[in-house]
Amino acid sequence: MKRFFPWLILIAGLLVVAFVVRHLRTGGAATYQSATVTRGPITQAVTATGTLNPVVNVQVGSQVSGNISKLFVDFNSQVKAGQVVAQIDPALFQATVTQAEGDLANAQAALELARINAKRTQDLFARKTSAQADVDQATATLHQAEASVKIKQGALDKAKADLDHCTITSPIDGVVISRSVDVGQTVAASLQAPVIFQIANDLTKMQIDSNVAEADVGVVKVGQDVDFTVDAFPTQTFHGKVVQVRNAPITVQNVVTYDTVIGVSNPELKLKPGMTANVSIIAARKDNVLQIKNAALRFRPAEAAGTETGSRSQSWSGGRGSGQRGGASAKAGGHERTTSERTIYVLSGNQPKPVQIKTGISDGVVTEVVEGLKEGDSVVTAEIAAKAQPASTPANPFSGGRRFP
Repeated sequence: MKRFFPWLILIAGLLVVAFVVRHLRTGGAATYQSATVTRGPITQAVTATGTLNPVVNVQVGSQVSGNISKLFVDFNSQVKAGQVVAQIDPALFQATVTQAEGDLANAQAALELARINAKRTQDLFARKTSAQADVDQATATLHQAEASVKIKQGALDKAKADLDHCTITSPIDGVVISRSVDVGQTVAASLQAPVIFQIANDLTKMQIDSNVAEADVGVVKVGQDVDFTVDAFPTQTFHGKVVQVRNAPITVQNVVTYDTVIGVSNPELKLKPGMTANVSIIAARKDNVLQIKNAALRFRPAEAAGTETGSRSQSWSGGRGSGQRGGASAKAGGHERTTSERTIYVLSGNQPKPVQIKTGISDGVVTEVVEGLKEGDSVVTAEIAAKAQPASTPANPFSGGRRFP
């Protein structure tokens, strides 16, 4: 054993030296966090919020002013077209009709007298016992009487119409969702027609008026599927379809949105008017595609940051560049494309290696890989240990301290 003891000491020393050398070489090297390229489904969706409304919602008002004397329906009442729903006190309007009828009778009597006088004057003029001026005067009086009858007839028709408007009827079949007046309340229709009822035609068919941001409206198309939830049923997902994307912009505090109408079927009447809907419009959906974490698209090693910043500014100075984020479609040469070229880093040994890939749609967490990677590849998502700073690094002149040799 004494012969082998020096050798054992030598081997132990060599192991210690090797460990120290390896520690010195790798102690300051960066280590990286990685993720594996996998396969799975991806759904690209546009999120928005909106309000549930009936497809046909009619506001029933009053064309005349007066006191509400009777109400025949209430909230949630089923009504038919032409059914009487309210009655305004008709006493004043009935008196106006009676007065207009008297004025018309008086005008008709004056017309009869004017016709008799005109005929008598014509006969006297034929016998040479009346002047032409008398004939002209009688004729003018007859025409004035005829015009007066028309005026009085119009006043009577207006009075009858106002009397008829005291009886308020439903214009459509539906259900009353709002009532704004009570019996005895006075409605004034001098400036605008007051709203008495709101009647929804069919609550089994509703729509969502959602506001989609201008950055997302480009991928929203008529006919796309929509999933949405409401606070009343947080665990249940409802479905609908985009039926209209309106061109009128809505600008609130310099934020531009577009009203997107979503058709919804409501056979169980769970959804009620005015509910807030959290909408997810399915812009694209793919199954069993290669996908990587979005963090891999954002990662850049420290040594490549300066070079890439310069190339990126040069790339974007002349136009839109070669790719778009999030898989949004663009047009190049008159053809629509839905892929973009990106640079990601794959672990090769213990070092990141840049690889050019083509990406497709994204759901905000993962992104489709169209070309450049295969399933099982390990891509870098983050750097978790930066290189150690050498001991010879000079002191910061602005640190406020003084360095002595």
